[in-house]
Amino acid sequence: MSDIREYFDSLRGKRIAVIGMGVSNTPLIRMLLRADLDVTVCDRAQRERVEEQAEELESLGARLRLGEAYLEGLDQDVIFRTPGLHPGHPALEAARARGAEVTSEMELFFRLCPCRLIGVTGSDGKTTTTTILAEFLKEAGYNVYVGGNIGKPLLPDVSGMEPEDFAVLELSSFQLMTMEQSPHIAVMTNLSPNHLDYHRSMGEYIAAKENIFLHQGEGDRAIFNYDNQLTRDLAEKAGGAVTFFSRRERLEEGVYLRDGAIWLTNAQGSREVLPTRDIRLPGVHNIENYMAAIAAVDGLVPDKCVRAVAARFQGVEHRIELVRELDGVKYYNDSIGTSPSRTVACLESFPEPVILIAGGSDKGIPFHALALEIRERVKTLVLTGDTARAIRQAVEEAEGGRGCPEIIQTEDLAGAVEAARRAAGPGDVVVLSPACAAFDRFKNFMERGRAFKELVRSL
Repeated sequence: MSDIREYFDSLRGKRIAVIGMGVSNTPLIRMLLRADLDVTVCDRAQRERVEEQAEELESLGARLRLGEAYLEGLDQDVIFRTPGLHPGHPALEAARARGAEVTSEMELFFRLCPCRLIGVTGSDGKTTTTTILAEFLKEAGYNVYVGGNIGKPLLPDVSGMEPEDFAVLELSSFQLMTMEQSPHIAVMTNLSPNHLDYHRSMGEYIAAKENIFLHQGEGDRAIFNYDNQLTRDLAEKAGGAVTFFSRRERLEEGVYLRDGAIWLTNAQGSREVLPTRDIRLPGVHNIENYMAAIAAVDGLVPDKCVRAVAARFQGVEHRIELVRELDGVKYYNDSIGTSPSRTVACLESFPEPVILIAGGSDKGIPFHALALEIRERVKTLVLTGDTARAIRQAVEEAEGGRGCPEIIQTEDLAGAVEAARRAAGPGDVVVLSPACAAFDRFKNFMERGRAFKELVRSL
């Protein structure tokens, strides 16, 4: 705990602002207040929405600035930014110009964490790859902490971590934008356009992702997807050792597919690590997730542990999650499909005829590539949400594939589930994979996925 105490001691006499009182920042706020520091909590939420939490933080000594004017008068000495607030926001730029230090909960964790860090980022596959990786390490007997964009904030656990432990982190572009440290092992699953409603350009999005490996040094490692041109090109900037994984090419060195199995070639030679038939998760994208995780734990985890995890691991909620089978039709929840590329990967997982439920809030990503995949693979397309019209137009205007599927538009998710049920026959699959964020109708993709599961279970 000495490093945390030293850090908190360095803040004495300074005024601190924490922007956002959500899941990632609340433990930090409590720690700062319990250290008897001067803390102002700023959040856009109106007080009536967060009354219970507001009362708790005020009882610990916090001042609150809530509502639409939450960023006015941001004149504190140290400011912790919520990941959802762009670091280039005028209020933060003005604070920096006045000499304020603008940082984040994740940056502080990297600064104080005493154990080995593994970070996973990319446009798709982050959560599954992070979870598989952590399971590999646990199976091999390591003490593992899982956090970042999934799990719980790990800052309160720093005092109990040992140097031989591992912290495995899923890291979003929002968290990485201002990072000046990189994990010891960095994994880049893939890159495609995403979050262009937040980032000012695709270049800014890629630059944020690069921070997962840009600050590595000798003895560190970075894992890149060889099949994705963007990530392959980024490998040239890596400061540590580089390992590629590829589903399409047999690499002279790295992790690759050969004769229905995942192989690894390194300085010690070549070996078969895992037959793909033993992977319980559907879809070629999950083979890639396993390959990325295997590359990351090379030299740390025996192959028998990899095979033991593959034999039991059935996936993460909201990721091509089988909800039920009814009247010969299987219903899958892929609410994590918040971008067109994720939904394309989902569709590629099914040889059966697909009734796809899609649509949600707009992230500024074009639907052309998704439209081509829908015309090739989808039997019936059920659309709902703010982007329904845009997706429909993209599918109707696209050319190729097997032709335009039947398209049904509904007012809400309940109507979409009913329409999908009527359109499906024995042997079909119904999949919720929206290709869009959930914020038009739901708090997040988890709430949307759970609503879908409830609707399916009530059929």
